[in-house]
Amino acid sequence: MSFRRFTDRNGQHWDVRDRSKAEWVFEPVLGNPSAPRRVKPPGYESDPFELTDQDLRRLLDESGPWHPEGGPPRKSPFLD
Repeated sequence: MSFRRFTDRNGQHWDVRDRSKAEWVFEPVLGNPSAPRRVKPPGYESDPFELTDQDLRRLLDESGPWHPEGGPPRKSPFLD
């Protein structure tokens, strides 16, 4: 899969990778200390190359840090 590189409002660089139609991942590059972020693509466009930098910045601003393990561990329903 391809990726698109862009710069956020703070001058940090990100690669936008389209993992599927339902998920894009913003991965920090070139010394960006931020954590990767998972976002839901906008309904009006399925290709990050077709979005403006302003649209990508908005998606990034609305996202939260992504944990590859799927987030914090959940309690098991089988434990007392």
